[in-house]
Amino acid sequence: MKIAVINFSGNVGKSTIARHLLLPRIPGAELLSVESLNAGNEDAQVIRGRQFGELQEYLQTIDNAVVDIGASNVEDLLALMHRYRGSHEDFDAFVIPTVAPIKQQQDTIATLVDLAGLGVPARRMKIVFNMIEHGDEVEAVFFPLLAFLREHQIAPMSLDCRLPFNEIYRQSPGQKVDIFKLAEDNTDYKALIVKATDSIDKLQLARKLAARRLAIGAIPLLDACFAALGLAELVEPGDELAVNAS
Repeated sequence: MKIAVINFSGNVGKSTIARHLLLPRIPGAELLSVESLNAGNEDAQVIRGRQFGELQEYLQTIDNAVVDIGASNVEDLLALMHRYRGSHEDFDAFVIPTVAPIKQQQDTIATLVDLAGLGVPARRMKIVFNMIEHGDEVEAVFFPLLAFLREHQIAPMSLDCRLPFNEIYRQSPGQKVDIFKLAEDNTDYKALIVKATDSIDKLQLARKLAARRLAIGAIPLLDACFAALGLAELVEPGDELAVNAS
């Protein structure tokens, strides 16, 4: 399965969705990052926005990929996809994260319209309602986007495709933190904090304890969101989309 994570807007959590929601749950998937020239992403294969021909060729050689498309490259990449007619068929799904601010919702609508213009079927566009604050209702916060989708029906909407805000995704530069490893860490940090004599050491241990707690809370929510995406429905007969648990 090959998935593009895309939105005209920045600050919607595309890298979080690619790295923490999709990549760990698609066996054998490679993370490909479409970034600008000055962007760094050390543990993913980086492809520049205008190298679309190379991206197409590489996608033919692998079975599973998550392609994280940086906001500064979306316009160029979609323009090239219009030129390479039918290239959208290289992707089994387009996952579009969105967040509450009106500007991002408007950009999400523009992204959906452009993808539909390419010929992407509605069922292959998957919206993730991201960074939801505690107590917020998706129906109310995302009313502009949902109203558009109800009127135009160019993409399905599942209110269960949602992720709450969680500081764990910002714990590490470049979002390279492994949430599963954090959650499985059995270190007795409270005992170590009691034994530590230096206040800086205590603070560092306390931060590790907090990160583990955040990770433990994040995993079931990520699992539920992934299930709600319904990616298994897009798998061709005879193939299987197994879900990695770690």
